[in-house]
Amino acid sequence: MAVVVVFDFDKTIIDCDSDNWVVDELGLTPLFTQLLPTMPWNSLMDRMFMEVHSQRKTMEDIAEILKKAPLHPRIISAIKSAHASGCDLRVVSDANAFFIETVLKHHGLIDYFSEIHTNPSFVDGEGRLRILPYYDFKSSSHGCNICPPNMCKGLVMERVRASATTEGKKRFIYLGDGIADFCSALKLGEDDFLMPRKNYPIWEIICRNPKIIKARINEWIDGEEMEKILLHLITTISINGEEKCNNMWTDKCSMDSHKRFPSVLPVPH
Repeated sequence: MAVVVVFDFDKTIIDCDSDNWVVDELGLTPLFTQLLPTMPWNSLMDRMFMEVHSQRKTMEDIAEILKKAPLHPRIISAIKSAHASGCDLRVVSDANAFFIETVLKHHGLIDYFSEIHTNPSFVDGEGRLRILPYYDFKSSSHGCNICPPNMCKGLVMERVRASATTEGKKRFIYLGDGIADFCSALKLGEDDFLMPRKNYPIWEIICRNPKIIKARINEWIDGEEMEKILLHLITTISINGEEKCNNMWTDKCSMDSHKRFPSVLPVPH
């Protein structure tokens, strides 16, 4: 049985929020905090790079900051092992294309992913990084009250499922930490697997609504545990095929024109 593994990026592949990481490293947190109540997060990140450009910071400066973002070494090996096992790996993230591409290339991981669904970005004629919304919320709403206005991860996950299953039935494993990842989780079926990061927002929502998720739930804490569980699930699926895999979930909640980076990046091989 073919397996599609879908990763969130922030606090899942990397162990931080990439937007906050860059803003903090550039010393712009006070301005970011001041403006946050006045505009959507995605629009605010675009505004931040106007400030970055005014400070004469270059794309190379931003890239160097991104390359220092924390990434657990066992997540690197997990991605490589999952790909070597024949899995189709994809990213669904509310970060942006430049951030994700830069980090994955730096760690030699970009070629392991077939698609990256995220907010598009590009470098304008003045050399400023621009961040655009995945979904043009100014013209209409995507209608989801869980996700931010610029991206509904549930709708993206529906597209991922539709495109991945054109060549036959697939089983999905989804890894994430945030509220919007819960929206993606709602699109998983009974034969799929959800790997929520424990003690993060998605975990807290599941603790309140465990029966609403059809997929089997296998939580993880850090990169080491993620690798162990992910590779176990992949191996179990490959051995059992159509058979049911065990659900590791118990009542654990009570126990504890310019260079452009498009919204969907087909990764060439």
